[in-house]
Amino acid sequence: MFGFGLGDRVARLFRSRIDRLIAAVRADGLTYLGEDRFSVLRGALAEVDAARVKGDVVEAGVAAGGSAIVLARLARPRRRFAGFDLFGMIPPPGEMDPSEAHQRHAVIREGRSEGLAGRPYYGYVNDLFGEVTTAFARHGLPVDGSGIRLVRGLFSDTMPGELPATVAFAHIDCDWYDPVLLVLRSLAPRMPAGGRIVLDDFNDFGGCAKAVAAFLAEDPRFALVRSTPTGVLARG
Repeated sequence: MFGFGLGDRVARLFRSRIDRLIAAVRADGLTYLGEDRFSVLRGALAEVDAARVKGDVVEAGVAAGGSAIVLARLARPRRRFAGFDLFGMIPPPGEMDPSEAHQRHAVIREGRSEGLAGRPYYGYVNDLFGEVTTAFARHGLPVDGSGIRLVRGLFSDTMPGELPATVAFAHIDCDWYDPVLLVLRSLAPRMPAGGRIVLDDFNDFGGCAKAVAAFLAEDPRFALVRSTPTGVLARG
């Protein structure tokens, strides 16, 4: 009885700690994710932990770093975290993306996109990699190149050599059809049964959902187990 009570108190303290961290990165202007999307991230990773799926945590599309910081805290010390991003202006959508995606990118390209908490939009920051690295340290999670890594460059250039050998959980937040499909295909051979992939843009801009449909047609080992507020894929 005593052991169970102590474990329950520790779990409550950890949840409270994560609640405070989410509030902090949102107040710091580091994420566009609301409470509902953070809840999906936490729940999907908790399912992976409960099933004792082996592997690390990956985010594709770090942006200003808010969700990456939260995921790194949830992952450590049992798992390593790797965040992939160009750390610059988001590349344009492609021919498989609908018009609203191209309209959104035009707003960004023309300097009309707004940041959060009085900060500039992350794509306009000159040294985004440095700012994100500093944000990690500010929130108590220094980027050490081992337990926590940030990998800069196009996914097509970096993922072949820099993805962890085994990925238990991934958060994909890269907006358009081509990068979403590329990341899914890169993750698939590295994800064991029980793994989860959360797709932030599943209901945004159109391209992400199309990429997921194409991927599921290719790889029947994965299934869409949640579609709102974001998509979640499970590896069977």
